[in-house]
Amino acid sequence: MKNQRKNLAALIFLIILVFFYIFYVISQTKQPGEDELPYSSFLKKVRLGVVSEVTINDVHINGVYKNKKFFHSIIPYDDSSLIPTLVNNRVKVFGVEKKQGSFLGGLFNILLIAIPLVLIWSLFFRNVQGPASKVFSFGKSKAKMHTPKTSKVTFKDVAGIDEAKEEVEEIIEFLREPKKFTKLGARIPKGVLLVGAPGTGKTLLARAIAGEADVPFFNISGSDFVEMFVGVGASRVRDLFEKGKKNAPCIIFIDEIDAVGRHRGAGLGGGHDEREQTLNQLLTEMDGFASNEGIIMIAATNRPDVLDPALLRPGRFDRQIIVNVPDIKGREEILKVHSKNTPLAKKIKLSYIARGTPGFTGADLENLVNEAALLAARKNRKVVEMEDFESAKDKILMGPERRSMIINDKEKEIIAFHESGHTLLGALLKHTDPIHKVTIIPRGMALGVTQSLPIDDKHNYIKEYWEDMLCMLLGGRVAEELRFKTISTGAKNDIEKATHIAQKMVREWGMSERMGTISVATEKEHVFLGREISQHRDYSEKTAVMIDEEVRKIVEVALSRAKKIIKQNIGLLNKLAKSLLEKEILSTEDINRIVKKKKKKVISKK
Repeated sequence: MKNQRKNLAALIFLIILVFFYIFYVISQTKQPGEDELPYSSFLKKVRLGVVSEVTINDVHINGVYKNKKFFHSIIPYDDSSLIPTLVNNRVKVFGVEKKQGSFLGGLFNILLIAIPLVLIWSLFFRNVQGPASKVFSFGKSKAKMHTPKTSKVTFKDVAGIDEAKEEVEEIIEFLREPKKFTKLGARIPKGVLLVGAPGTGKTLLARAIAGEADVPFFNISGSDFVEMFVGVGASRVRDLFEKGKKNAPCIIFIDEIDAVGRHRGAGLGGGHDEREQTLNQLLTEMDGFASNEGIIMIAATNRPDVLDPALLRPGRFDRQIIVNVPDIKGREEILKVHSKNTPLAKKIKLSYIARGTPGFTGADLENLVNEAALLAARKNRKVVEMEDFESAKDKILMGPERRSMIINDKEKEIIAFHESGHTLLGALLKHTDPIHKVTIIPRGMALGVTQSLPIDDKHNYIKEYWEDMLCMLLGGRVAEELRFKTISTGAKNDIEKATHIAQKMVREWGMSERMGTISVATEKEHVFLGREISQHRDYSEKTAVMIDEEVRKIVEVALSRAKKIIKQNIGLLNKLAKSLLEKEILSTEDINRIVKKKKKKVISKK
């Protein structure tokens, strides 16, 4: 507030000076209505006798015609005949006493130079010294310093990633009690790299470190290093480590380090010189000739595969901490953290919600709680009910409902049989995930959705699982064909998924008897090139033909199985479709009631 008042006072002062300057300049100019005469014209008019009087002030002549009009002229040279000419033509001549210089004139002469300088200082150099400066600060680090007082996130707010939290807590303990480790000859890692999928809590973990550590904590994004100006990134790295040395022991956190730490020398026509120069400076600062004792580097990325190998060697980022997607227990703990400020109904069991959200990251679960609270508020409830969580989960997984979309009866019937085909196969096949919900209400980009959720977290999948999943994916197309004797575009997404799974089975997972246990994946694109530009393969045309044949065979076998199973259970298909057309949404209980809780059985592939 004080700075704002000072700036306002300075601005008002400058405005007053500018007005004085303008007044002075105007006072030195000719009066309104004056004629500006060349000296030769002035002498001519004197000789013609039309000039009444003149006042001579140094080289300036201010005169009056006999018709009372004013004029002004300037003496361009020392003319000794001027006064006699004026006298001979009966012109009254007045003079002005010549002074060494008036105070006002001297003041304004000084202001003529001072005002531009003051304006430049106020608008340019003065801002350089302020915190909001942009000028001359390109080479300064943008890292923000945190202390336990400024960071409100602690390890209590981090859940579901216990192993990663333990690894980080060890670093905090070393900073608090270094003798406990050094007496055994141990040294703390110089750098820790947090690796995990987006939303798993890498940045949250770093914020918790800032809240728990009793040392200064600097955080910066990888993209903050590189600018359009050459050398800025390296300068910012040097400045960052200079700050770290002054505040050692301290922790420096770089978020999304892949923005600056990618492979050197990659890309079309070589590398990116400015980015590589920044990376080189970072490598030198982390482990070069200069000692950086007491500075611990922590970085986060979800693309460790693109990082330069020199960045990952011991002595730089010694340790990689994997931040995984939480399991069922972790999801329950995360839900407890995010719902502690949300009033929940007594009958809500977070363990049940955690079981029904496999694959959700910490960010997904936070969004789930928030969406449920928003839905409850929309219905004017005082607490969040289980119904709100179910609706929020459906919205996240399947997209928002589009009940306003008008679908005619014929198209609605096609959608119902399509989704019933998926549902029937999901209920009958042994290795598919249980059907959680099926709807023919348009959601997101889909006209209908069949949602299946695993009972437990899965980390490894057997071949039979994928074969049954392919069969279930193609069930919608088969049901349409059997019921309406034609096919529609509704199976577009199913066909894409089925083809992708079949390609994975052949290329990567060794699930093709003809191809055997070899990998022919084409995921070796360059770091800076797009997937379309960098198509690269290490196999022959003959192998490519075999891959195409095997992919087609796997898909056709799944399609044949789906037709056989649905033909054998056409009555159940009709019942499911009829129920869907009536209710529009079927739950697990509704599906089991229609198929009479029939036990899943292994159906022959032939």
